[in-house]
Amino acid sequence: MQFKRGRELKKTRVEIIPMIDTVFFLLVFFMLSSLSLTHLSGLRVDLPTGKNAPPQSRAALTLSVQKNGAMQLNNRVVTLQNLSQNLKRIPNVKSQTLTINADKNVSYGIVMRVIDTARQVGISRTTFVVESL
Repeated sequence: MQFKRGRELKKTRVEIIPMIDTVFFLLVFFMLSSLSLTHLSGLRVDLPTGKNAPPQSRAALTLSVQKNGAMQLNNRVVTLQNLSQNLKRIPNVKSQTLTINADKNVSYGIVMRVIDTARQVGISRTTFVVESL
């Protein structure tokens, strides 16, 4: 005669569908919250506007150009003459993206000279900050 103690043991199952839903929810939550975390280290300038302005991400190299032509590279005062030297001091500069934060009234020639200087140093990617409409 055999006696059973307690309840029968049932084979346990791991339900994977609720786990997938939870992970997907966390992924979407962190993606949406990271889009609003845009921090640029630059001067306040009057930006040009654009209808299709993409969201900005955190920039490692930010060059701010004011209306009067004054420039700052990551909050450090630079000129067109010493911009090349300051860019060369940055580690892994060739793999960086230069974000240009220029006032809308800045001369086109100044912006082109900045891009040309960045290319001479080895920076191949340049982005511009614009204000979305």
